[in-house]
Amino acid sequence: MTEEHYLELCENPVQFEHASSVNNVFFDEANKQVFAVRSGGATGVVVKGPDDKSSVAFRMDDKGEVKCIKFSIGNKILAVQRTLKSVDFINFIPDYPHTEFTQECKTKNANVLGFCWTTWNEIVFITDQGIEFYQVFPDKRSLKLLKSQSINVNWYQYCPETAVILLSTTVQGNILQPFAFRNGTMSKMSKFEIELPVVPKPAKLSLSERDIAMATIYGQLFVMYLKHHSRTANSPSAEVVLYHLPRESACKKSHVLKLNTTGKFALNIVDNLVVVHHQSTQTSLIFDIKLKEPDCAVNTHQPVLPARSIHPYRIPLSGPAVVPSQPPVPCQLYSSSWSVFQPEIIISASEGYLWYLQVRLPPTVNLLQDKGKLMDFLLRRRDCKMVILSVCCQILEGGEKGSLPVVATVFDKLNQVYKEYLEAEQTYTVAMESGPSRGNSAQKRPVRTQAVIDQSDMYTHVLSNFTERKGVSHKFIIAVLMEYIRSLNQFQITVQHYLYELVIKTLVQHNLFYMLHQFLQYHVLSDSKPLACLLLSLESTYPPAHQLSLDMLKRLSTANDEIVEVLLSKQQVLGALRFIRSVGGHDNVSARKFLDAARQTEDQMLFYTVFRSFQQRNQRLRGSPGFNPGEHCEEHVVHFKQLFGDQALMKASTV
Repeated sequence: MTEEHYLELCENPVQFEHASSVNNVFFDEANKQVFAVRSGGATGVVVKGPDDKSSVAFRMDDKGEVKCIKFSIGNKILAVQRTLKSVDFINFIPDYPHTEFTQECKTKNANVLGFCWTTWNEIVFITDQGIEFYQVFPDKRSLKLLKSQSINVNWYQYCPETAVILLSTTVQGNILQPFAFRNGTMSKMSKFEIELPVVPKPAKLSLSERDIAMATIYGQLFVMYLKHHSRTANSPSAEVVLYHLPRESACKKSHVLKLNTTGKFALNIVDNLVVVHHQSTQTSLIFDIKLKEPDCAVNTHQPVLPARSIHPYRIPLSGPAVVPSQPPVPCQLYSSSWSVFQPEIIISASEGYLWYLQVRLPPTVNLLQDKGKLMDFLLRRRDCKMVILSVCCQILEGGEKGSLPVVATVFDKLNQVYKEYLEAEQTYTVAMESGPSRGNSAQKRPVRTQAVIDQSDMYTHVLSNFTERKGVSHKFIIAVLMEYIRSLNQFQITVQHYLYELVIKTLVQHNLFYMLHQFLQYHVLSDSKPLACLLLSLESTYPPAHQLSLDMLKRLSTANDEIVEVLLSKQQVLGALRFIRSVGGHDNVSARKFLDAARQTEDQMLFYTVFRSFQQRNQRLRGSPGFNPGEHCEEHVVHFKQLFGDQALMKASTV
């Protein structure tokens, strides 16, 4: 079923000339570049990176079989290893000499196992007797040894993200020694031991390079050890053991991922998930080390989802223009010719493809029934917003109405993340306003990830549609809206007025005025001017709403003239008149303001009533119904005459 494949290969892979007897393929994990080297480079080297702009093609002299080939960062200098004793260099910096220069390893009788660029001009040689850290001077075509360390080495691994090299030492190979590189310095980190399932006698190399990978998960560096099952150790299945490798302190065993099967495995990291591919069943498992298992020991993890295959992939076959292009051919997934690199790269050298592995979130929704756990999982993923909103809609739908406790749990999880973002934003704003000082000089603006689901997201994509659904009980709709408001209040997030408006409109729609009255009376709905205006507009449907609105405006310490402005802006002209009378301000108010507002409504009887009201005021105060010139009401008098005739004007009463 297509909807169950939660992993897929990227649509546009990097394509290169496949491996053959004349073409050797190499991969550089630091620059994510594939090198296709034909005939030792004599007939061409083509370098392809993640984006087409970084493709490079050149030739070099065939000086023997290439064992390793890598560009320094930014494609400045090319390093090529052809022998066990030395590495050759070629400048690719414009206007620098293009001639090769060579550096032999310093340690006598040592063999170079490989090399790693740590910056554009710093390189580490790893030999079977230690490591040598050099600075390259492209202009002088020479290298300077910065630091070296003697240690017996079986094999090595490099994590380019953190510039950490891991060396396998001792006869069994299970004592790992990491070195960190930064700003031209090399520092020795704490060594640590990988617990082997069985200790061999006599001792022999027991930890394979294939079973170790280094990767950054949730911003921290881990060494992943694929621990195969052992009959003698009575362990029924394989597991992945994660060792946390901090820069300063000792390395600790921190997580165990239970694979519940045996066989050949490969590891990737995608979107902070550990992906374990199982060759014989042609399926993959995913683990999230931040998801806690309730029934497991601390930091022991079961797969988040049931095992599924990567989404089927078809390779398009393009022939010459004359030949009609053939239909795409299904790609053999989990092929034995696949090579897997960190964090999320899969290479098929035999087919000439480099893919990025990707997570598809929509299929996870139906595979993970526990909605609370599903939310925890989704909130940590990169492109999660629309999937999370779809889950919210799903749990509110008739078929999946779910109980309110589930809805409450989901809302609380969303608002926890929302609140953390708001607090980070607030801290940043305060820090910026207080100006640069010690401690906050490097303050970074918090990044708004897709996991931040704010009130407008919920209103637009979930709640407004939900309140209009047919066949859903109004009690459930109101309960859900109030649950969301409760959750916002619990996290001390100011509730936006449009959510309260949604509640009020829903209550009015179902004639639940008693409930509306209670919500306002007990301040379940917080006071705000927009809310007061909405209540005013309900006066014709629910007369007490007028007084509730005025009470709210008064509680907001709104000035009387401002309340009048609010009422007039909502075309509540009679309401404004009644209010100004109730506070004793009728005698001093501007007649023109009210007549303007009444005329704008285009309601002739309303205009008549307001005009008459001010005529009566004038009569009472001045003994004449006419307006003073300073009141600028002439145009309204003309308008009144046009509508109702001269005879309708109030005549001055004689004493």
